[in-house]
Amino acid sequence: MAFVKAILQAYERRGLAPDQALRTAQITPEDTLDAQKKVTALQFELLSGAAMQELDDEALGWFGRRLPWGSYGMLARASISAPSLGVALKRWCRHHGLIADDITLSLNVQGRHSSITITEHRDLGELREFCLVSVLRNIHGLACWLIDSRLPLQQAAFPLPAPAHAEVYPLLFPGPVVFGAAQAGIHFDARYLEMPLRRDETALKQMLQRALPLTVLQYRRDRLLVQRVRQLLARQPQDTQSAEALAHWLHISPRTLHRQLKDEGATLQALKDEVRRERATELLLRTGRPIKQVAEAAGFRNEKSFMRAFRDWTGQSPAEFRRQAGAG
Repeated sequence: MAFVKAILQAYERRGLAPDQALRTAQITPEDTLDAQKKVTALQFELLSGAAMQELDDEALGWFGRRLPWGSYGMLARASISAPSLGVALKRWCRHHGLIADDITLSLNVQGRHSSITITEHRDLGELREFCLVSVLRNIHGLACWLIDSRLPLQQAAFPLPAPAHAEVYPLLFPGPVVFGAAQAGIHFDARYLEMPLRRDETALKQMLQRALPLTVLQYRRDRLLVQRVRQLLARQPQDTQSAEALAHWLHISPRTLHRQLKDEGATLQALKDEVRRERATELLLRTGRPIKQVAEAAGFRNEKSFMRAFRDWTGQSPAEFRRQAGAG
């Protein structure tokens, strides 16, 4: 309801009544007086869409000047031809500064970590929180849509105290949320920046007819999840032996982990077997480590379970495999 009230403040600033927009979203004036009241994603989508068109301002009063209806669509068109997500986001950040100079969006990359941050150039006043949340949700939702993939967040940071409705933030920004940060931003794995766009002009036209769900609803498919799981299993075999432990590292629930892997045509057990087999084979061929140490390094709890699994994979015991390879 705090974000609904922010939209009502935008109406108040313009001296206009929000009655029709509230009716469209089936939100009563009495609802807006209840700070504990919640609205559905569809209600917020309908209210936002009606307000943006009635106020002719897609920024809903955040900035010093209005962003006429279609402004963000224009930014999306400027990004759709980019060869990768990284280039598309750079374009979005640069072009956003052309339509609103109140803030600057920046894409930052350091090794395998990347972030999109907001630098504020003026006091955004009472709509500051709504502005920061909306701008980051807009660009995150668009990024997911462009690559048709969930883009997991390593962190979402906000330069304000935790609000009374802080429990809503993890729904908008799945992953760790930090308040009291130096500046607003979202942080994610830089490998997503290399992904090619999976959308074209036709898809963009269809999306723009109902773009607002991108700013509210989360993507489920993660096209990099299989790769991320495989790398975690290889890098930290002792810390990722269970689905629960692995899901913790990925900042998702075990159920979500299994579901998303299934969407990608993979299973956790198959990925575990693949990574363990590759690691064990490498150690058997390239080192003289005892079988027990190979088992441990490959992520097995004990030598017996390793030997059983290895025989299932190759039809040989680890010792036989090593001897045969050496003889060859």
